[in-house]
Amino acid sequence: MKASFFKLLIIIPLALYSCKGGKQAEDSSEQTSTKDTLKMQTKQLFDPATLPEEPVLDINTTMGTIRIKLYKETPKHRDNFLKLASEGFYNNVLFHRVINGFMIQTGDPLTKDTLNANSFGTGGPGYNVPAEILPQFNHKKGALAAARRGDQANPERESSGSQFYLVQDAQGCKQLDGAYTIFGETIMGENVIDLIASVPTNQRDRPLNDVRIISITPVP
Repeated sequence: MKASFFKLLIIIPLALYSCKGGKQAEDSSEQTSTKDTLKMQTKQLFDPATLPEEPVLDINTTMGTIRIKLYKETPKHRDNFLKLASEGFYNNVLFHRVINGFMIQTGDPLTKDTLNANSFGTGGPGYNVPAEILPQFNHKKGALAAARRGDQANPERESSGSQFYLVQDAQGCKQLDGAYTIFGETIMGENVIDLIASVPTNQRDRPLNDVRIISITPVP
């Protein structure tokens, strides 16, 4: 029961903004607004083309730094993550869903403005990323994976264009193996994941005190 509950927490909010049919039409104005906002972020902070095939980056947060490596075997997710990071897309976004014993989730641009609190978990860049679910990657501690909509609305298991999560507890996330694209891993800073996972949260699993990404920067 507990495992199923956790799984729903990561799927349902994303279903609200991009399910097929009427709901998608209702939310089109919100997605357009997000796109318009992103057009303002034109300055490239670093050049992804200069990075190695498996780039290493620091996710600098208000609670410390998490160093990750992106996998070459998932190039669509790798390249999309690098593009967004290089544009400053992730700068100042919240960890809007934190579940101790499970994972920490972030990447929603709507969380940059707390006036959007009721819509946290529904934002993105206006597109999805095709699934790259590979059997050699599992939800080990520190795994970097893409959030997505549920199977009923998303049978191809496409990933959110920007939202991702970091595994805090491998056993708690084990049931997600083979269902989500894992495209990287933590190589330093697992203690920071634990710190973020342990903060007090409200009934919607949002930290009571904001925890943000300051920037995502490549490691020389």
